[in-house]
Amino acid sequence: MSFTMLYFLFIFASYNFSSSSASTLNYGDALEKSILFFEGQRSGKLPVDQRLTWRGDSGLSDGSSYNVDLSGGYYDAGDNVKFGLPMAFTTTMLAWSIIEFGEDMKGQIDNARNALRWSTDYLLKAATATPGALYVQVADPNMDHRCWERPEDMDTPRNVYRLTSQSPGSDVAAETAAALAASSIVFTDSDPAYSAKLLQAAVNVFDFADKHRGSYSDSLGSVVCPFYCSYSGYNSNGNTLGAEDDDYSFSWDDKRAGAKVLISKGFLQQKNEGLQMYKAHADNYICSLVPGTSSFQAQYTPGGLLYKQSESNLQYVTSTSFLLLTYAKYLTSFGGSTTCGASTVTAANLVSLARRQVDYILGQNPAKISYMVGFGDRYPLHIHHRGSSLPSIHTYADRISCSSGFSYLYSSSPNPNVLVGAVVGGPDHNDGFSDDRNNYQQSEPATYINAPLVGALAFFSATK
Repeated sequence: MSFTMLYFLFIFASYNFSSSSASTLNYGDALEKSILFFEGQRSGKLPVDQRLTWRGDSGLSDGSSYNVDLSGGYYDAGDNVKFGLPMAFTTTMLAWSIIEFGEDMKGQIDNARNALRWSTDYLLKAATATPGALYVQVADPNMDHRCWERPEDMDTPRNVYRLTSQSPGSDVAAETAAALAASSIVFTDSDPAYSAKLLQAAVNVFDFADKHRGSYSDSLGSVVCPFYCSYSGYNSNGNTLGAEDDDYSFSWDDKRAGAKVLISKGFLQQKNEGLQMYKAHADNYICSLVPGTSSFQAQYTPGGLLYKQSESNLQYVTSTSFLLLTYAKYLTSFGGSTTCGASTVTAANLVSLARRQVDYILGQNPAKISYMVGFGDRYPLHIHHRGSSLPSIHTYADRISCSSGFSYLYSSSPNPNVLVGAVVGGPDHNDGFSDDRNNYQQSEPATYINAPLVGALAFFSATK
């Protein structure tokens, strides 16, 4: 489900619900580290101000097989593939985080913009390199996953995959348009020429998504499935955005809940009755998360963590926390509350619920472990991440081959390179966590886990 309506709007535009007591957590430090993480995921020629210095240049010839420059961008998680759908979602969420909570980022705002620009520079290339085409992936994941090697050593095929009128992908194309459009707002004041370039590319890519409809999973098959299949498909009726449906998760695959929360701002701000149904369905989503209400249907662990699935569960926790805080901001700014049957849920209630989730991630949980690498006294040491788990190219210059790298995957030693700020997949439904490099479901970080958390941490760093 694409961010179709988000695109338009961006362009035109503890279950105790008493107030949370002051937290002892340093949200400002966590915010800085959550942004720093993205430097560890960089592909391409690294800048002179690169702070995670154990990384080196990689993927410099990406796109050359098609005579285009597709260097740059982000590796999505612990592998060396550049997947377009999660990268576009990551970009959208970084931009939205800055739009909503940029004023709270204080000294981190430039780092946040830099993290965003690293992605938008790549998406601009992907969108403009060839007329009538959108490049959506670099590298065959089936081949990449047969190796355990540093991005600086990659020798697996760097195949390039693109969408055309004959091979459409409305889902990833519209999400790319949303990412570019949202980012254009971020750079409106700091770099108006760049902002205009992003906006024009967004318009063109959205036009491509609308004119050539279809799911990119159907067009690209096994190179995107089962890795980042478009399971939810795409919304062929952009006029309603599925407003008649209630949906209870928000992720790189399904963005309807996020779109409805954003559209609700228009209803609250302008009292536009035509948008009221979006507010009603946004309320349904919010109510489903709140224990004790008649609409409650979410699952929480015994320790209080929102639980959606066994693999990379924290992606749903960070995205949900972001929506809770964004909706709370809209309710506070424009007046209003959420009615859940006979219960009234206020903005303060939503902030309290989101704080519990964020605090859990940062270490206030039964295991007493921070799920953000480098934050707190105890955090995962064996994360499922090639670059982090192998010796840095700066300390071991000899090439480590595809098969030789597996000895590091299976090693019991801690990762030699600390991927500061990385948030891993997280614990199971009983709050159990295995700090095991082979348990990728729990120990692998991803850009789309961190991106929504940037906004949430900015909010709490300013309201502690």
